[in-house]
Amino acid sequence: MINKHCQNHRGVALLLTLTVITILVATGLQLNREMRQAVAASAVSRDRLTLSQMAASGIHGAMALLIADRVENQTDSLQEDWADPEAVSAALADLTFEAGKVSVNIFDERARIQINALVNFPEGREFNPAQRALWERFAERLLSLAEEDSGDSDPITIINSVKDWLDSGDDDAITGLSGAESSYYKDLDPPYECKNGPFDDLSEVALVKGVTPELFYGWGEILGLSNYLTVYGVSKAENNHFTYDGKININTAELPVLAALLPSDVENSAQALFDYRVEKEGDAYRNNLTSPTWYKNVPGFSGIDIDANLITVSSDIFRIVSTAAQNDIKVTLTAIVERRQDEKSGKWYCKILNWQTS
Repeated sequence: MINKHCQNHRGVALLLTLTVITILVATGLQLNREMRQAVAASAVSRDRLTLSQMAASGIHGAMALLIADRVENQTDSLQEDWADPEAVSAALADLTFEAGKVSVNIFDERARIQINALVNFPEGREFNPAQRALWERFAERLLSLAEEDSGDSDPITIINSVKDWLDSGDDDAITGLSGAESSYYKDLDPPYECKNGPFDDLSEVALVKGVTPELFYGWGEILGLSNYLTVYGVSKAENNHFTYDGKININTAELPVLAALLPSDVENSAQALFDYRVEKEGDAYRNNLTSPTWYKNVPGFSGIDIDANLITVSSDIFRIVSTAAQNDIKVTLTAIVERRQDEKSGKWYCKILNWQTS
C-alpha cells in the first residue's frame, strides 16, 4: 500500500511538472510573439515617422518652387513647371534619402469652384448671380452623367440647399420649395443643424440636402463634387469683414469646370479650350495664356463671352500632395498653402492653411 501511495504521488508530481512546463513554454512563446510584434510595430512606427519627415521635405520643396514661380511671373497655368510632375521631380532632385523615394504633385486650388462664393459675403444672404449661373450649368452637367445614380437630386434642389446652408443668420426662410434649413435636417437620423455660414471643410458639403454620397464622392470612373469644389480662397472686405471672389483660373480648371464657365449652348466645346492650353510646337508651348480673354483666340470662340467675374489667370492657393514610400509602407501628406507677400520686405512666402496625413 505504501509503494502504491508513493507511486500515486510520483504520478501527480509528474503531471504537475508537465503542466508547469507546458504553461511556462506557452507563456514563453506568447511573450516571444508579443515581443516580436512590439518590435515589428516599433519598426513600422519608426519607418512611418521617417517617411513623414521625407514627405514633409517634399512639401517644403514644392513651396519653394511655388515661391520662385511667383517671383518670375504673375500668371499660373499648366504650362509651368509646378504643374508638371516630371519638372517638379527634377526640381526636387536634390532631396536625396538613404532609402525610399518621394513623389510630389501640385494642384491649383483656384481650378476648383469656390462653394462659399455662391452667396454674396459679407452679408451672406443673397445669391451671387454669376456664381449661381455657373452652378446651374455645372450641377446639371454632373447630374446628367450620373443618370439613374443621382436619386432624387436635381440642380435646383442642390443649389437652393447649398444657399440655405450658407445664408448667415437665416434659419426661417427657405430658398424656394426645394431648399432646406434646420427644420429639415433635425428630422434626419441622426439629426443636425443647418450651419447658416460658410463651409469650413469640404466634407460638410456631403451633409447638404440633395448631395448623395455618390454625387459627392463619385461613381465608377465619374468624379464627384469633392473633386471640383474648394472651401479655400477667402479675401478681406471692408470693415474687417471677409468675402469670396470665387474666380476660377481658366488656365488650370478641369474640363467639367471649364464647361460650366461657358454659355450652355457651347459647353460641349470646352475640350477645345482644354487642349489649347497645352498645345505644343516641338518642346515649346504655342499659345499665350497671360490674358483672361485668351479663349477668344481659340477657333470658334471669337464671339463667345465668359463672365469676367468668374475667371482669372493667376492663383494664390495650391494643394501639394507629397508621398514618401519605402518597401511596402507609404505616407502621404496633403498641404493646402497660400502664397503671400510680406508687406514690409516684399518677399513671397507660403502660409500653410491645412495639413493632413494619410
